[in-house]
Order: sequence, then C-alpha cells, then structure tokens
Amino acid sequence: MTQVDTGGTAQGDVDTADSGRGDADPGDTGPRHTGARTGPWKRGRVLAAAALLLGLFLLLHASIPNRVGNLGSLVETFLPWFGLFIPVLLAGALLRRSVPALVALLLPAVVWLNLFGGLLTDKSHPGGDLTVVSHNVGADNPDAAGTARALAASGADVLALEELDPAARRTYEKELATAYPHHTVLGTVGVWSRLPLSDTRPVDVAMDAGPLGDAKPADVKLEYNRGLRTTVATDHGPLAVYVAHLGSVRVNPRAGLSSGQRDAGAQSLGRAVAAERNERVVLLGDLNGTLDDRAYAGITSRMRSAQEAAGDGFGFTWPAAFPVVRIDQILVRGVEPESSWPLPATGSDHLPVAARVSW
Repeated sequence: MTQVDTGGTAQGDVDTADSGRGDADPGDTGPRHTGARTGPWKRGRVLAAAALLLGLFLLLHASIPNRVGNLGSLVETFLPWFGLFIPVLLAGALLRRSVPALVALLLPAVVWLNLFGGLLTDKSHPGGDLTVVSHNVGADNPDAAGTARALAASGADVLALEELDPAARRTYEKELATAYPHHTVLGTVGVWSRLPLSDTRPVDVAMDAGPLGDAKPADVKLEYNRGLRTTVATDHGPLAVYVAHLGSVRVNPRAGLSSGQRDAGAQSLGRAVAAERNERVVLLGDLNGTLDDRAYAGITSRMRSAQEAAGDGFGFTWPAAFPVVRIDQILVRGVEPESSWPLPATGSDHLPVAARVSW
C-alpha cells in the first residue's frame, strides 16, 4: 500500500517527478515546460516583425508609388501619425518581455525622430521685422466681422485671406480698413497690408486647366481666381508675396486620394515661384496638403517652411475644431523665419497661421 504524505503527494512518485527521469513520457510537451523553453530572445517575434515593417515603411515612404489611388501622397499626408504605432508596439513588447521586439523598435523610433523629431522642440526666436498671417476664412463663415476683427488684432503687418466669399468681401474691407490702409483682392484671394502694395497680378493655380477652362472668358476666370502675387514695400526693400488656395482633395476607399487638380496647381505655383526674380519671397495660403506630400516638391525645393524652421510643434490647422493636419502654410525664401504659430480659431473651419520674419 502506498503511503501518502500531508501534502497529498504519492511518496512512491517523488523521485520520478523531481528528477525528471523514470517513467515520464518523452513526448510530453505540456505547459509546465513552456516557460523554460521560451526565453526573452524567443518571445514576440511577430511584434518584432511588425516593428521592422513599420520602420521600413517610414524609411521608404517616398518609394510608395502614386499610380494606384495616389497612395504615396495619401500616406505622406498623414505620415506623422504613423508614429502612434510605436508606443503601441512598445507596450506589446514590454508585456511579452520580448527582447527582439524591443530591439526592432529602434528602427521606427529612430526614423520617425529623424523625420519629425525637430518639430517637437520650440525653435522660435524673439524679434523679427515683419509679421505675416494667412487665413482661409471660409466661404460659409457665419461671423465674417468677428473673424476680421480677430485678424486685425493679431498684429499682422501683411494679412492674406483665402476663400473670400463675394458677399463677405465688403465686410472684410470695412472691418480691416483702419488697420490696413492698403489691400488688393483678385477673385477669392486677397492681401491687406500696413505697407504699400504694387505690381499685383493673378497667379495661375490650374483651376481652369483643360478645354473647358480655355473656353472661359478672362473676366469669368478672374471672378474665381485663387492665386495672386504682389509686392510689399518694406524698409529693407521689396518683398514678393504670393497667396494661393489650391484645389481640394478627396479621399474615398475605392479611389484613394483624388488630388489631380491640387497637384497641377502645386506644380504651376512652383513654376511661378521659380521664375520670381525678387530674392525675398513669402508664400501664404491654403495649399490643401502637408509639405511631406511629394506633390509640393517644386515648392519645397525652393522655399522653407516657417513652421518647420521656427515653429513649436506640428502647428496643425485643420479642421479647426480638432486639427490633425497642417494644410495652411507659410513658406519663405531670402528672409529668415524667427517664429511661427497657429492663431486661435475663428468662424472658419481652418485655423489662421502666423510667422515673424527678419532680414
């Protein structure tokens, strides 16, 4: 008869269980052996693979083709947000206590920081010779007068407005007249300035490209014009100011990013900036895209983003209620951006943007 100890273990089985020898089934791979066989270097291989794929995705984003649904541009529009996957994967790696996953996460972390880490610090400097502000005021803005007063209180020396509704234009002219004695409007874009303006002309942003556009009379085109160029007379010499409102984009599951008209406008605007003879240039406007998008290469290769050079954070501007992208831009050439920031919300669905520049 087998004797049973107080712990409930059969004494006759003690030696076999403790030594791992005896009658143990050699095919037994039960759960009691899993912890010993799976060490920290063998856990979380799926997490490690996901981290490596994320890193390669961020590193090679410019190689994603645009042939199908403008996928490359779509990815680049929201590229900073892919960094949110890094803390998610980090949490999984820590829960799994996976060394390979933690090591693999170094790749996406380093790439993301290289791309966007500079936007996490405040690069602004005090001072500056001129304050410029740009705002898509919104054609459906229910409070044009309040928007105008807020912009006048911003301290801007040069103020660019986009999406000016013809019915609201008089309201802006009335409310801004005292602060800005000089202004010019061409179609739906305009400039208000404390300093004299001259040599104002429309800039083609490809809104009327093709046979239908060619058939429109010049006065009809001007009514809906969305780009202009003017010269601001400063104490340091002339400053060329461009204002643009590029075509909108659409995103849907089947077609991807529909941005043909915007891309054509960006290319046309890039050619206009390239042909500008004035060495000091500021571009203000709603470009309907982020500057990470390859569609703006013709512009970004010649001009600097004030937000990236002298801003604090990403400076998201749209939608105003909860901004997730920066599609309202201030770019410069020949002047030095000292600071850049979004302004408080108005009645528009965009936030205004401001920058201080110096010579």
